[in-house]
Parts: sequence; C-alpha cells; structure tokens
Amino acid sequence: MRHHWTRQSAERLIFAQVEKGGMGCNLVALLGSPRQEGNTAKLLQEAIRGAEEAGCSIEVIHVPRLQIRPCMEIFACKTKAECAIKDDMETYYTKIRDADGLIVATPVMTMGVPGALKSFLDRFQVFYMAKYERGEPLVTPKERKIRKMLLLSIAGMNIPNLFAGLLQTMHAFGEITDCPLWKKVLLPDMDNVRDITTRPEVLKEAYEKGYALGEEIEKGKIRSSPLHGVNRTPSQRR
Repeated sequence: MRHHWTRQSAERLIFAQVEKGGMGCNLVALLGSPRQEGNTAKLLQEAIRGAEEAGCSIEVIHVPRLQIRPCMEIFACKTKAECAIKDDMETYYTKIRDADGLIVATPVMTMGVPGALKSFLDRFQVFYMAKYERGEPLVTPKERKIRKMLLLSIAGMNIPNLFAGLLQTMHAFGEITDCPLWKKVLLPDMDNVRDITTRPEVLKEAYEKGYALGEEIEKGKIRSSPLHGVNRTPSQRR
C-alpha cells in the first residue's frame, strides 16, 4: 500500500526528529576575553541564555586558556586538511566544522582582535586552504546555508571606526569557515560605562539575538530537510 505524504504528516515527522534531537541546534561559543566573569562574558551569557531558550545546546570555549600555538606558516595544510603543528587545535577544527553556528564574544584591543583569539582564528588556514586552494571546503554548501555567526563585542573608547578591524577579521573568518557573520551587538565607551549590567538594553539585545540565532538555524535545518515543502499527495502532483 502506497503512503500518501501530506504537509501534516511531513511536519509531524520533522517535529518528531526535533524532539529526539535529530534537528537540534548545536552552537559553539568563543569567549575571547581573558576575564571569565568580565563584561564580555556577561554579554555572552545573555546570548547563550537566549539560544538555549530557543532549543540550542552550546559549548563554550574560553580561548585564552587553550594550549595552542600561533600559525607558523608551514603550509602543510596546502595539500591536506591537517595542520603540521600538533596541539589542541585538531579538536577545535572538528568542533567548529560540526557546529550549526557560532557565537563569538570578544573585547576590542588595540583596535582589533585580542592576541589569543587572533591566534586561534589564524590557525583556520586549514579551512582556507581546503576551500580556496584545493576547492574542497570542509563545510558543505548545504551546511553553509544553515550556519550563522553572532558577534558580541565591547570596546573602551568611543571613536569612529572603533570596531572596523574586528568586523573585517570576523567577516573573513566567517567566510573561511563557511559560517557567515549574521548579526552583531557592539558596545563602545566601556571606559565610562564600566559595568555592562548598567546597560540592560544591551544585555536584552544580546539575549534576543541569541534567541533569534537559534530560531533561524532551526528553520534552516527544517528547510533543508528532504521532507520540507511536502504538501500534496502524489495524485495531486499529476
């Protein structure tokens, strides 16, 4: 007996997969600040809270504590998807590749990305070479359509183009890893603000964008399902 798919039966199957974790949203959050309980971390906590309430699971990586070396331009990754430097980065290549999305939270230092986080980002030459040199991206086009990055940042000063260097770097990182920069929350003038909890509207924005990130990724996963768009029986298609 032939089964006639309808929108209702397809949606029931999709949502059953979601409930079982089959379409769950898995995020990696990168904290670039050396302070685990500082203002950047508080901003990140709100975005994580929003994403979790949207149904995501999040792994937080405190980048300044990682035991990794900077890129030494050995270029072994030109011919294979491996880095010649043998340290903990191999674990993080896998985590970033397998994530549905990223949240990156960092202060601005010297008009750009702090040292530990910059070294971490630079080690993704493994992804760059695979994608641009060999034409073998580590993330599939289907996965790229789902993946998104939320950027959270604070800076001490309040001057023009304060976040320009950071934004250029994060845009490049998003393209290299096929997790494009999607939304951002940026707060300057922290030398005067000092305590981010005195700016509840910014924390609220981080929460809302974290929640929206989870929602958008979940929608993308449902759209990419082979059952998406099933709304007619076979006899209706004739």
